[in-house]
Amino acid sequence: MKINELRPAKGAFHPDEKRVGRGIGSGHGKTSGRGMKGQKARSGGQIHPRFEGGQMPLVRRVPKRGFHNPCAEEWEIVNVSALNRFPDGTEVTPELLQECGLVEDRRSKVKVLAKGELARRLVVKAHAFSARAKALIEERGGKAEVL
Repeated sequence: MKINELRPAKGAFHPDEKRVGRGIGSGHGKTSGRGMKGQKARSGGQIHPRFEGGQMPLVRRVPKRGFHNPCAEEWEIVNVSALNRFPDGTEVTPELLQECGLVEDRRSKVKVLAKGELARRLVVKAHAFSARAKALIEERGGKAEVL
C-alpha cells in the first residue's frame, strides 16, 4: 500500500454540512440557497405546517360535532372470570390488578362486572360492582368492598 492509496474506512468519513454564505465560488454564496426575497428568504420567516396561504384552514373548515367532557371519570373494567388467576383468600385491590396487567391506569376507577364464572373465594376491593358481580363474589364466600 502506498501513501497515495490511503482512504478512510467505509462509513468513517462524513462530508461536512453545506457551508453557505462563503462567496460566489462556493456555489452557495449571495443568497445562500434561499432564492430571491420572499417570506422564506427572511430570518425567522418560517410558516407553520398547517398554514394554507390565507385559505380558510382545514381545521376551521371541518364541522365540529359532539362534546368532550374534560371532567369525565375514566373507568377500567374487570370481569369476574379474570379474578380466577388469584389463589383463595387473596385480597384483590386496584394496585394488585395493575401489577397483574388487568388494569392499565392506576388512577382510573375499577368496576367489576359479572362476565364469566368465579371459582375462588376472594376479598375484592374496587370502586364499583355490578349487582350480579357482587352476588357472584358473595356466593363463593368472598367479600365485595366498595372503595
